[in-house]
Amino acid sequence: MPGMSLPPGFLEELRSRTSLAQVVGRKVVWDRRKSNQGKGDMWAPCPFHQEKTPSFHVDDRQGFYYCFGCHAKGDAISFVRETENVGFMEAVEILAREAGMQVPARDPRAQEKADRRTQLAQVMEQAVQYYRLQLHTAAAAPAREYLAGRGLDEAAQERWGIGFAPDARQGLWGHLTGKGVAEELILAAGLAANPEGGGAPYDRFRGRIIFPIRDARGRAIALGGRAMDPGARAKYLNSPETELFDKGRSLYNHGPAREAAGKGQQLIVAEGYMDVIALAEAGFEATLAPLGTAITEEQLRLLWRIHPEPVIALDGDRAGLRAAMRLIDLALPLLEAGRALRFALMPEGQDPDDIIRTRGAGAMRRILEAAVPMVQLLWQRETEGKDFDSPERRAALDKSLREAIRRIRDPSIRSHYGQEINRMRRELFRLEGPRRTREGRFRHGAALPARPTPGARASYLAAASGERAEEVLREAVILAVLILNPEVLPRFEGALERQDWVLAEHAAILHALLRHAGEDAQALRASLEREAGTEALEKLFSLSHLQVVPAVRRPGDAEAAALCVAAELAKLEAMRGAEREIAHAVEDLEGVADEGTTWRLSQVAEAWNEAMRSQTEDRTQYDTGPNGARISREERNAFEQLLQKIDYAKRGKRRP
Repeated sequence: MPGMSLPPGFLEELRSRTSLAQVVGRKVVWDRRKSNQGKGDMWAPCPFHQEKTPSFHVDDRQGFYYCFGCHAKGDAISFVRETENVGFMEAVEILAREAGMQVPARDPRAQEKADRRTQLAQVMEQAVQYYRLQLHTAAAAPAREYLAGRGLDEAAQERWGIGFAPDARQGLWGHLTGKGVAEELILAAGLAANPEGGGAPYDRFRGRIIFPIRDARGRAIALGGRAMDPGARAKYLNSPETELFDKGRSLYNHGPAREAAGKGQQLIVAEGYMDVIALAEAGFEATLAPLGTAITEEQLRLLWRIHPEPVIALDGDRAGLRAAMRLIDLALPLLEAGRALRFALMPEGQDPDDIIRTRGAGAMRRILEAAVPMVQLLWQRETEGKDFDSPERRAALDKSLREAIRRIRDPSIRSHYGQEINRMRRELFRLEGPRRTREGRFRHGAALPARPTPGARASYLAAASGERAEEVLREAVILAVLILNPEVLPRFEGALERQDWVLAEHAAILHALLRHAGEDAQALRASLEREAGTEALEKLFSLSHLQVVPAVRRPGDAEAAALCVAAELAKLEAMRGAEREIAHAVEDLEGVADEGTTWRLSQVAEAWNEAMRSQTEDRTQYDTGPNGARISREERNAFEQLLQKIDYAKRGKRRP
């Protein structure tokens, strides 16, 4: 076999990470009427022979294709081989690059390792059969009674391969060695262990109900055991990691759940063996579970390979909630269209098995149907049990939500999360609903108004008049550039939050910007319109000053936008720092300025000059300022006024 030079398990993982529908979709046009993308059931005209009818079928969940016309069949590797005319290893390398996997070095002993895995799986199967027989002995009467109490009759026990490990130190060891199984294989399979202090090996599972753990192909790879002794150190015990068993990449009931999901059932993720068995026996056959640990990234990818939106069914206790919250943090960066999670939390103190036994399958179905999307659980995590009766607390909530949403890599998903969080936030704080948009102005997705009404311009200029008019203009440049280039916003969050905004309208726009930092430009504009109001935005963009700013005239250049924002922030800092220093100095001057005051004022002037040197706008709008700095005419006038104030202070006069 061509893949035998690769380490065992690599090809299986590659296939699990590869969407066959995506691979095939590059070569065919899917038949929309016949295909069902949600179930991974795709049809198209065959790429291997000429035809007009869609007889080529792809089962994306199983990872196989078949043509009912020419009978071509295979998986993603064979499809790439045939369509790209490449060899086996080259096809593997192509798919591995797309899946973000590195092809391991060729292993000349791979065949030997594969043979050993087969041997270990055979040893595991013998152990399963031994434990099955032990369940029917007199010593297993309490175990049979327990299983009957959980609603599992003999037929169900047979279906799940449930067994019993007697409380004997070498029960399984003696059975397997008596059948000629090598001691080393028993130890390597994790069925027995050597004592730390030396001596004869002992059975790892003793006095426990045994649940076989099988891989997606149905091979026994590990065991799970539930203790019968209430005083046992661990209620549940799994096999250790072995050459066969990787706990973080395995799922209990993987194969049968995948098959049931392929037939249209909802995929359910439960917490443990008994929950899986109870749900499957009640008709929810597409149920599986991780193995004693929190869901890993590899397991999450496996779940999405089976179903685009698994339902996570967790116990209604603190541990169940903690597991849900951990899973949110794991899943957020991995979300994309066609990959989601829903959560069904059981009533407090109950698990799925409890609900099915006491209230029936119908009650369980209603709980599963009421499963909530992950965004709601994220909101619950950030708000439950907290008061938001102050601006500071609300700001802290906004910050934590922004940080969570920013972890979503997919821009479309990030935008939709931002919109939904904002909706729930308005509801929590009882804010006003979306304001009505004036016809023709700042509609969703429309360009920002280039020529606002004279009334809007006049009202804004009136608000911006006075001694701080220049600060208002710089604030307007910063906000306009960020609205049109939202991708640069995260770089300046700290500096923006520290600013004292002259106009309340500017502060409102900034706060809305920060709350919706993860949204794309179109969604961001809609959010700003809702929260800050159309009028405030029209006023902002009414300034003719903005029309000469390159990052406003030509949005989309992130680096130019970032430079512009950085420059404007630096100038604001310099201006406000200068004003503070002059105010302090003038207070000190009752008659004649001393040397310390003079030095301090000279530093202010130098800081102002440095700020002027960072100007990045069009040359046509500039004059040459002191020390050769390129500054706008407005800035030149402001600078000359500042120097005049310093000169008055130096000569011992009060500020004019």
